[in-house]
Amino acid sequence: MRILLQHFFRGGESLAAKRLSIALLSLLGTFVGLSYGKDQPAQVIVWPSSGQPVVRFSFGKFKETSSSGKQHSYTLDVTAENLWGKRISRADFALYLIDKEKVRIGDGWISISDVAPGQILKFQIFVQASGTPATFTLAPRSLPQELQSYLPPRIISVTVNSVPQGATFKVDGTEEGVTPKVIHVSPGKHMLEFSKEGFNTGHFPFEVSPDEASGGSLSYELGTSAHDTIELRDGTVLSGDVESVTATEVLVRIGGNIEHFSRNQVKRIGLVPREMPPQ
Repeated sequence: MRILLQHFFRGGESLAAKRLSIALLSLLGTFVGLSYGKDQPAQVIVWPSSGQPVVRFSFGKFKETSSSGKQHSYTLDVTAENLWGKRISRADFALYLIDKEKVRIGDGWISISDVAPGQILKFQIFVQASGTPATFTLAPRSLPQELQSYLPPRIISVTVNSVPQGATFKVDGTEEGVTPKVIHVSPGKHMLEFSKEGFNTGHFPFEVSPDEASGGSLSYELGTSAHDTIELRDGTVLSGDVESVTATEVLVRIGGNIEHFSRNQVKRIGLVPREMPPQ
C-alpha cells in the first residue's frame, strides 16, 4: 500500500486525482478487512474445558431464517474436530442459547458420530430462541464409555407413597414432605424413613440402577398403631396411651402429658396390645 501511495503522489498529480486515489485505497482496505473477517468463527469451544481436550467446536454466526413474534429461527454453521486420540463412536450435546442479559432463551442439539482422530466434520444446525442469542454454552448428554465421567449426574423421579397416606418421610436423612410425593434421586442406594402419628416408624432401603427410567413408584406399609386411638363425639381422633377409664372420666397420655376427658365426650376407644411389665 505504501508503494501505491508513492505512485499516486508523485509530482504532477492533481489534487482531485490524489483524493480519488486515497478514497480507492480506503475502500480497498475496508473490503479486504471484511473479506478476512467474514470467515472468522463467532465462537470456538474446546470441550471439555479442563483436562484432555476431546472436541473443538467452531461456530459461525447466527443466520435468522424466520421469526414469529418473539420466536426466532436460526441456522448455524458448525465445525467439529476430534482432538482425542481415539475414534468418537457417538457424542451428543445440548446447546444452550444465551442473550446479552445472560438469560437462557433457547436450546439446540449437536450430535456427532464415527469421528476418527484428527477428523473434521462440517455441518449445519437449526435452533429456535425467544430473542436474539449473544453466546451459547455446551452440555454433554451422551458420551462414549471412556468419557462417561464428564456427564452430569443422572436424576430419576420416583413417586413415594405409604399405607396409610399422609406419612412424613425422609430420604437419606433429609426431610422430603408427606406421602404421596414425587422425589428426585440419583442412581445408587438410598434409605427412606417414614413416620405418622399413631403408627410405628419404618425404614425402607431401595436402590436406583443407572439405566432405570423415571416415573416409577414405591409404597411402604406402616406398622400397626403404636398407640391407642380415642375417637371423640365431635369427630376428633386422638392417638395416645389410655391410662384409665372410670364411670365419669377417661385419662389419656398424649405427648407425655395426661389429658382428662369426660366419658360423655368419648365415642370410641381402640386399644393396642401392650407388653405388661414383669411382676
